[in-house]
Amino acid sequence: MSNKDSTGLLLQGVTAGYRNRRVIEGFDLPPIPPGTLLGLLGQNAAGKSTLMRGIAGLGRVSGTVALDGVSLPGLSAAKRAALVGYLPQSLPPPSPLVAYEAVLSACRAVRGDLSHAQAEAAIARAFQNLGITHLALRRMSELSGGQRQMVGLAQVMVREPKLLLLDEPTSALDLRWQLSVVQAVRDAVRASGAIGIVAIHDINLAIRACDQVAVLAKGRLLAAGPPAEVVTPEVLAESFGVASRVEACSQGVPVVLVDRALALG
Repeated sequence: MSNKDSTGLLLQGVTAGYRNRRVIEGFDLPPIPPGTLLGLLGQNAAGKSTLMRGIAGLGRVSGTVALDGVSLPGLSAAKRAALVGYLPQSLPPPSPLVAYEAVLSACRAVRGDLSHAQAEAAIARAFQNLGITHLALRRMSELSGGQRQMVGLAQVMVREPKLLLLDEPTSALDLRWQLSVVQAVRDAVRASGAIGIVAIHDINLAIRACDQVAVLAKGRLLAAGPPAEVVTPEVLAESFGVASRVEACSQGVPVVLVDRALALG
């Protein structure tokens, strides 16, 4: 499907949660166009993971969740998996498989349409784009948590989905790899015309890397739009409970400086 035929991701009136508890309710987001990286911001328990699981079809969800005009909740699990790549917070297990085999298994599970040569090329691209080619023949049981997190990301990216849902993909990574991962995801999204949604705790990294951000607070959307417009002291006070300043660095990029925690209301 070409970009001109893509309408992007539409989330309107979305409610998501669990059997006896709604976490997200009445979530409305402006349409997300192809080639966009959206950062989900909010403190713990704001509903970021629940929303992503709902979009991925792994949790209860209602409302409009449509990708390029196709309702995702109405698809079979196999068809949805072909369109949506989801990376949870949990790390891939430390199995005896080497990293290459782990990524090949993930690719084969969804992209059965690829020939052996095409699958190998897709795996090589994913490893190269993430800068982890040197890990390809290392056993998963020998890798650190951060390295396994990188392999988990490769398992999602190798499938080249139209929608990437990444739940805190930088949580186990050091600063250099955090920057590398977000850059790789942003490049992949822009090059392919896919859409990426990344839940992230580092507000300044989100400002630098994301085209749009959406700020959650207690299961509702507090603000959404370009980072420079959305990330304000007022929004941060309501969403994170902190007193802060937003100043421009020497390169003109907004930077959040947190002064103190606000008293619980």
